[in-house]
Amino acid sequence: MDITSLSGGSNIMVSGTESMTPIDFSILKKSLDTVETTGAMITQMMEQSVNPNIGSNIDIRL
Repeated sequence: MDITSLSGGSNIMVSGTESMTPIDFSILKKSLDTVETTGAMITQMMEQSVNPNIGSNIDIRL
């Protein structure tokens, strides 16, 4: 594996971020907002799914 080729690729990424336009920032902000909203919704669903009292008691009558 050539390590110098990997470092050259990262330089391209850094130079690409220096030329971001306001539209690029708007799109990035919108996508970050979407990710945060989705993460909050997943956290809420996981919190609601936890119910420690279900299944702790079994009532069997013969």
